[in-house]
Parts: sequence; C-alpha cells; structure tokens
Amino acid sequence: MPSAFDLVSAHADNPSAFLALNSGNEFFLDERHDGVCAFRPARRHLLQLGGPFAAPGDRAGLLDAFLERAASGRRRVIAVQLQADDAQLYASRGFTVNQMGASYAVDLTRFTLRGSPFVRLRNKISRARRAGVEVAEVDPTDASDASDASGELDLLDREWLREKGKRTKELRFLVGERGGAEEKRQRVFTGTVDGRIVGYVSYSPAFGSRPGRLHDLSRRRADAPPGTMELINSTAIERITAEGDKWLHFGFTPFVGLDPALEVPGASGTVARVLRFLGEHGERVYPAAAQLDYKEKWAPHVVLPEYIAFQGRVTPGALWRLGRETNAI
Repeated sequence: MPSAFDLVSAHADNPSAFLALNSGNEFFLDERHDGVCAFRPARRHLLQLGGPFAAPGDRAGLLDAFLERAASGRRRVIAVQLQADDAQLYASRGFTVNQMGASYAVDLTRFTLRGSPFVRLRNKISRARRAGVEVAEVDPTDASDASDASGELDLLDREWLREKGKRTKELRFLVGERGGAEEKRQRVFTGTVDGRIVGYVSYSPAFGSRPGRLHDLSRRRADAPPGTMELINSTAIERITAEGDKWLHFGFTPFVGLDPALEVPGASGTVARVLRFLGEHGERVYPAAAQLDYKEKWAPHVVLPEYIAFQGRVTPGALWRLGRETNAI
C-alpha cells in the first residue's frame, strides 16, 4: 500500500501539501479511490488540510467517503488551505466556503535580483554579509553534526517564541515543523555569526503543477544582523535553482489578498467581514502584514487564493475549535 507521502506527492496540487504530513495528523484512505485525506480530530470536528489529495477522477469520491466517515462519528468537517478547485468541490457538497487568504510563489526560471526594484533587497543582503553572516545548509538527520545543529535550532525556536510575548503560542497545523517522520525530505539553511546560529529557514518539497520548494519555517534571533533572513533565502534560491527546482513557494498567509470577486457562491458574509477585520486589526492573532511584506519583496509571479470550508453553516463553536486547534487563540 502506498504511503501518505507517496499519495500526497503523486496527487497534490497545493503548495502547502507537505504540511499534511505533520506529526499528529491522521490519514483517511478508501480502497475505492486513489488518494488520501489528511486530518486532525478536534472534538466534534475533523480539521482537514488541503482537501482530498487524489487522482482527478477520484477527488470527489474520496471526499464523499471522508464525509461519510465523519458523519458516522457524528463529526463535521472544517477544511483549511483549500485551492480554488477544492473550494468549488466543497461548495457543491453543501459547505460554506470563504476565501481565507493567499499564497505566493516565485518562478525560479524567471527570478532575478537585478534591476532597480530589488535595490533595497540587495542592500539588506550586502549589509548582512558585511556584518559577518555566513550561510550554510545543515542536515539534522546526519548523525555527524545533527545533535549540535538540532540543539541550537531548538534553542533558537524557544528564544523566538519567548520574544513574541508570554501569551503567544506557536501556531500548529497550518505551519510546518522540524523533525517528524518526513524530516529527511526537508532542507535547512542557517545564518551564523562567529559560529553562532542567528537565523534559519527550512524548505519543504512542493508538488503538483508548480513543483519545487516551500519556504516553510523561518526563525531569527533578536540580535541577528539586518538582512540575515534575506541572505539565507537568496543563498537557498541560488542552490535550489542550480539543482533544477522550478518554483519557490512562500506559503499561505491568512487575512491578505481578500477579494470579493474570488468568493464562491454561498460564501458567508459574516465570515468575510471577520476575516477582513482580522486582516486590518488582527496582528495579535497573526502577523499577516509583516509576512506579506517579506513575501512581496521577492516579487512573486503567482498569487493564489486559498479558502476555508465549514460543513453546513458556520457556528461559533466551529470557529472556536478552529482557533484552539491551530493555537490562534
């Protein structure tokens, strides 16, 4: 029987599909259909990521089988980070579907840092180099240096979260992870000053019509020189482009790129208003503006709307459960 990774990598056309393989997720398979649904139980709900990852002729059937599974346990499905085709499919099954944000991608075959639009970005990269930042790829699965690198990255993670404030919790389910069963498929680039890691970015596989890498977790110390993250990412871009990757995805950012013209029939006006409010005033929930600023400085070639779908009508209980399970509240 194919593994969850085999099915996701074969069928997913979602830049964040690798997140479906995170630790703690469960997988629904049906012998009648070639595909998999990734989900996480959440009290009276099943929280699904990315829709049915299945062969084109099996997507609808697999979703219907998954919904039957949920109904047999008296649970309702909440699906997040759906692509536009998924949104239409879920709406046809009676879901309330709303645009939740957008994802951003750079075509590496066309990418360049030359020209006046990138003057500020080039200056930040040069500033980091002058400050002594050195970039290297580390392999936490390599026993020869894994313990030192992983330990320092773990420490950086804790410092990064502590700097966000006492009440801040790290998001889960909607973001990637270091470690886990598929760690060997990830790549980690670090920035160091005098041998001390001051920042890192992890890159996960991206599948489908725009294959390449997903700019996943990124962390920096408060005292990291300006331009550290930009230098790390530009170095990674050079490496993965030389190795043949075609796309770099910057992943999903909630509450941004919202456009009434992109909503599907039956979208909830209340949910749309809440999401727009969070986009304008929700920095304590999620730093969407800062993330968007970082992503846009790389001049993405493609912006994809992403959706959230609630089975039936949207209830306060469903919104609360979504917030709790993702650590957004």
